[in-house]
Amino acid sequence: MKVTEHIEKANGKPLFSFEILPPLKGQNIQSIFDSIDPLMEFNPPFIDVTYHREEYEYKELPSGLLEKRVVKKRPGTVGICSAIQNKYQVDAIPHILCGGFTKEDTENFLIDLDFLGIQNVVALRGDAVKNETYFKPEKEGNHYATELVTQISNLNKGMYLDDELQNSSATNFCVGVAGYPEKHMEAPSLDSDIYFLKQKIKNGASYIITQMFFDNKKFFEFVAKCRKEGITVPIIPGLKPIATKKQLNLVPHRFKVDIPDELIMSVIRAETPEAVKQIGIEWCINQSKELIKEGIPVLHYYSMGKAENIKAIAKEVF
Repeated sequence: MKVTEHIEKANGKPLFSFEILPPLKGQNIQSIFDSIDPLMEFNPPFIDVTYHREEYEYKELPSGLLEKRVVKKRPGTVGICSAIQNKYQVDAIPHILCGGFTKEDTENFLIDLDFLGIQNVVALRGDAVKNETYFKPEKEGNHYATELVTQISNLNKGMYLDDELQNSSATNFCVGVAGYPEKHMEAPSLDSDIYFLKQKIKNGASYIITQMFFDNKKFFEFVAKCRKEGITVPIIPGLKPIATKKQLNLVPHRFKVDIPDELIMSVIRAETPEAVKQIGIEWCINQSKELIKEGIPVLHYYSMGKAENIKAIAKEVF
């Protein structure tokens, strides 16, 4: 079932969903099941599976020259999605990136998903690889998420890259895209960011899922701006509880989001790691309850493969 259909079917009842990371190369899928099992009592209608593009490393040869090697650290998104749908009978939603894919790669990836009965995808540009300052697309790939959404929408119309195909079958993907309540780190302004977000909706996206945030006011203001610009699709908030003191520095640096002073000082004053984790849980519970009170249809949690704190939140909210 499509995400939009899940929302309609819920008839105003808030839904619980979460996102998982594929296991590192060399690990088996049981680690995924171990992170999902504790959360199934909250009846998630869908589970997102992130995709991490390959990274590069340079190995010095005996000659002194450097050899560029591709390192794929988290493979298996398609297989994981298929396994989740088979084991739990819920919709699995793979993330699809521009980075690291040609348009041909993307089309083949989407064909595989369609064959497996996967109806939802999240279309993202993706980040730059670690040794690059700015995002660099593949030579024959999509440069922006707006282009990726267009390619998926074309497949939904039966339009493949090979325009000479006869009697081609249309796919039936529901496309989600990312939204940034505090703007994307590369956007010159929030208004310009929303302008391009609107283009993604115009090109065929059906819902928005946001970057994490810790101040609900920023989310509500973002939603209001989107609605003012004529964006009417569901906007799903992405939430993540602070779990360690280290994240006070890592989260703003990595994701370019602000953390409220009240939360910062509570974490700083906490005397034990357990106390820090509990502060993060309680903050996220309060965020969640306020969002539900305002009629938000789905709350989406970034679990990062850790179920314990998300379960503690869901027990109090759902």
